[in-house]
Amino acid sequence: MAFKHPYRKPSLWKGSTLYLFSIVILFFSIGIFTSMKPAYRITSDVIQSWTSDMDGSVFSHILAMENKAFQYVMKEEHDTLGIASLLFEVATSIKPNDPRSLLGNEIPGFSIYDRKIFIAGTGTDYTNLPFESSPPLEEVLKEREAVFEEEELEQDDGQDEGNTPSTGGRDVVFIYNTHNRESFLPHLPGVNDPNKALHHEVNITLVSERLAKSLEAKGIGAQVDKTDFAKKLSERNWEYWRSYEVSRESVVAAFNNNKDLQYVFDLHRDGLGKKHTTAEINGESYAKIMFVIGEDHPNMEKNLELATELHYLVEEKYPGLSRGVIPQGGSGNNGVYNQDLSEHALLIEIGGVENHLNELYRTADALAEVFSDYYWDAEEVDANP
Repeated sequence: MAFKHPYRKPSLWKGSTLYLFSIVILFFSIGIFTSMKPAYRITSDVIQSWTSDMDGSVFSHILAMENKAFQYVMKEEHDTLGIASLLFEVATSIKPNDPRSLLGNEIPGFSIYDRKIFIAGTGTDYTNLPFESSPPLEEVLKEREAVFEEEELEQDDGQDEGNTPSTGGRDVVFIYNTHNRESFLPHLPGVNDPNKALHHEVNITLVSERLAKSLEAKGIGAQVDKTDFAKKLSERNWEYWRSYEVSRESVVAAFNNNKDLQYVFDLHRDGLGKKHTTAEINGESYAKIMFVIGEDHPNMEKNLELATELHYLVEEKYPGLSRGVIPQGGSGNNGVYNQDLSEHALLIEIGGVENHLNELYRTADALAEVFSDYYWDAEEVDANP
């Protein structure tokens, strides 16, 4: 006679025990995290730090685990992410598919390439992002010979005033130069070192003046701040890296003295060579531009929105002129650039150390043309809600 093994029902006692044990562990964990000192608690900042370097596809895979519909919107090149790979990435900040995450920790100086790009313009990649040297202040203040013979560049003089809108004498744009002595090698005889391309007169401030004149020709009132911030730093015995602290005072004063101000532009020139900062458009040479957004302040999203719109408008009228939009922030970086003072504040890199001023003037005119289109469209929308 065959022996029949009796059927055993799942143990209700075991299931209940496991359930109660889970509840105890949960409350025990909550008790630990809520009773420990604030300095040791896991805050949202800590979680953000853990996840900030994770690829966006990681979160898509996590959502797909719960909702299969997300599998159909993920890019095909993203392989299924295993739990081991996810834990490894969180624990080490090393991305298996991105060698920069490993090399940046092992090779001195390689971390400068481990940056982010919001929008990449033509030719922009991680090897040619903007950088600014921080020379000793005594180097910035040195007297140098400068030569500049301005060519005759056609500029819109706004003669068709009957059809040109106007801000009615109100200055709505504030332009300044935190690194006001940034100059250009073609205008400095005998100077070959980009870190010494500095001058007290022939410098980026001339581009600011050109931009203001071009804006005014489009009916947009603009104010240019001509403060010599390098000189102020010297008077206070401050280091060059504190330039934004000094320029901030001018921006705050401008807002206090003029309630009509809406936009703030801090113009710089890049430290890169001409091949990265120049574009040929319709047979003319232009200095490329790039928008830099500080990440470490509440207005970042609004400033990014403005930079994004201007980038695409520039590319529509002058293809190849914009190098794109990049963020800057985190440890060791400014990350604010006075952009916390306004939702419409931008740092704009125009040209580089090897560009000629006339190339920058062409770009200033082009930027004024594009911005005027943006400005008057925005004014029309505001007037007709």
